[in-house]
Amino acid sequence: MPLRKERFETSSGIEIERDPGTGSSPTMNRGPGAAATGAGEYPFTRGIYPEMYRSRLWTMRQYAGFGSAEESNKRYKYLLASGTTGLSIAFDLPTQIGYDSDHPMASGEVGRVGVAIDSLADFDVLFDGIEMSKVSTSMTINATAAILLALYVAKAKKQGADLRKLSGTVQNDILKEYAARGTYIYPPAPSMRIVTDLFRWCADELPSWNTISISGYHIREAGSTAVEEIAFTLSNGIAYVQAALDAGLEIDRFAPRLSFFFNAHSNFFEEIAKFRAARTLWAEIMRDRFHAKNPESWKLRFHSQTAGSTLTAQQIENNVVRTTIEAMAAVLGGTQSLHTNGKDEALALPTEESARTAIRTQQIIAYESGIADTVDPMAGSYFVEYLTSELKRRSLALIAEVDSIGGAVKAIEGGFYQDSIARSAYEWQKKVEAKEEIVVGVNEFVTEESSVPDVLRIDPKLEREQTERVRAVREHRDQAKTDAAIAKVEQTARDGENLMPHILTAVESFATLGEISDTLRRVFGEFHE
Repeated sequence: MPLRKERFETSSGIEIERDPGTGSSPTMNRGPGAAATGAGEYPFTRGIYPEMYRSRLWTMRQYAGFGSAEESNKRYKYLLASGTTGLSIAFDLPTQIGYDSDHPMASGEVGRVGVAIDSLADFDVLFDGIEMSKVSTSMTINATAAILLALYVAKAKKQGADLRKLSGTVQNDILKEYAARGTYIYPPAPSMRIVTDLFRWCADELPSWNTISISGYHIREAGSTAVEEIAFTLSNGIAYVQAALDAGLEIDRFAPRLSFFFNAHSNFFEEIAKFRAARTLWAEIMRDRFHAKNPESWKLRFHSQTAGSTLTAQQIENNVVRTTIEAMAAVLGGTQSLHTNGKDEALALPTEESARTAIRTQQIIAYESGIADTVDPMAGSYFVEYLTSELKRRSLALIAEVDSIGGAVKAIEGGFYQDSIARSAYEWQKKVEAKEEIVVGVNEFVTEESSVPDVLRIDPKLEREQTERVRAVREHRDQAKTDAAIAKVEQTARDGENLMPHILTAVESFATLGEISDTLRRVFGEFHE
């Protein structure tokens, strides 16, 4: 990646101060509720680092994974060569819900919306030729997060990586699955136990790894408002922190490795304000509610992704513009990491060309727009400061309502999240159908589509090949060693010991993801709405 500039100035040669908003500029307007502190200072409304992008740009990730480990490996190498600075792995549905590729429930879904992973043999191929110690990897995985992280670690060990320096994120946010997405396996209580086991193990073994990415993205994709995205996400965060404390973890030992994942939606100024408000609220929650002492525990660090739900199958070129606007909102809102969607994702997984355009969008914003040359350039805007203040106020009220129900888990079990999100989604759709909200190319400015665009298609033979691969793994492994490792996982699940070391031993003995998941199903049962 190009080096950051030593001197920041406009194309006219006007030098750009680090933060004009904190000086005595006579043209500076400070709106209602404007933050009195600078970036890098509590409550971090203006950003969690003093220099923000002047010292280091956000991590440019591209969410990718499709078909086989071989094909995904090729795409990762292509993205890294194109300037991506972090990988983000998409897994297929069977992997997400704990089924091997030859399970009847996996039929027709293998490799369709992400890469199929059954065992360490697949991870060997997935990261072939990619030095894991030199790349930050985000894995969008929840119910089977512990297994996928164990596979990642097992492969890194084979490469000789220093695990203490291994960097990345595992999503590991099971609560939003019950509320908005649906790829859960076990009931909430044992699921939360697995989450906190992962917290504890990583604190000792992977201190540079982000142990959870508490996700508002899927809540927003399901139809929530910005207020609901903030409130429900932070309420889930509160539940995870409390669960970790109840499990005996010290807050300042695990809290600095918590991270968040937000949607970068289409209402430009509201999205900028949303990120600022969420950052402020989390700092106050961690300091005043949980009494964390380490300032690193107060910081809301977040990855963002442009909104898939705003992409249209009609006039797909328009999606490049939508994604650009949303990406700019994320950057102006102070994101630490960003994924930009491909223009064709309303129809299929992105083609190589679409993925290249998506990463180039981030690079153009970073190197050509000037947005990254000053800290929090939106500070002092009456409109943005008002929206920040109002979003914070309304989100805090909704968090209090969740608290009154008994917290996030009880609110989800009682359907409060689900009902609220469904109501908001319904109200939005009514506005679109009544043309109170315009979606270009869908309910206005419509044109006849003369042809179907070229999209990525997954070869049906992949499922057969993946099925053969997992069966070959079972046939050639040391079965006695595998059986012993799986038995230990089951015993640990029953006696309450930390599951992570034993899951790692199991995957290293080539136990499959489905076998480990089924073992935990026998102990914990399955969740049904």
